[in-house]
Amino acid sequence: MSAALFTAVARTAAPRTALRRFLALDSVVTTGNGLAYAALSAPLGRLLGVGQGLLLGLGVFLALYGAGVGLLASRRQPPALPVRFVIEANYAWAALSLVALVVWFTPTTAGAVWIVVQAAVVASFALLQQLALREGSGRQ
Repeated sequence: MSAALFTAVARTAAPRTALRRFLALDSVVTTGNGLAYAALSAPLGRLLGVGQGLLLGLGVFLALYGAGVGLLASRRQPPALPVRFVIEANYAWAALSLVALVVWFTPTTAGAVWIVVQAAVVASFALLQQLALREGSGRQ
């Protein structure tokens, strides 16, 4: 990703600010998904073709994880090690989502599309966070 494109996506030339924005966006999306999965596990389970219990468990996990990412985003200068953990966790989540789609799940068409889309979104968060972290490390 070029520096100009990265700056446009981040809407700032300051890598630390970009990193905090990408972490905050990740937090909002992840926490929102988690709350929806937890609160609406039965109807979403039917829509997506995924078990209600699994969605409830994932929902609680995602809500807590998203809150942790939000706490990290609230730091004036997020520490590199926890940020790297978030990046790696996001990449792992995206990969495991696709593996689960092929190996374990038999979702509805809506569920299959949702799993692929959310994996792409999570991988995009990881990439943007990784680039912002790298850019910030290079300027310090």
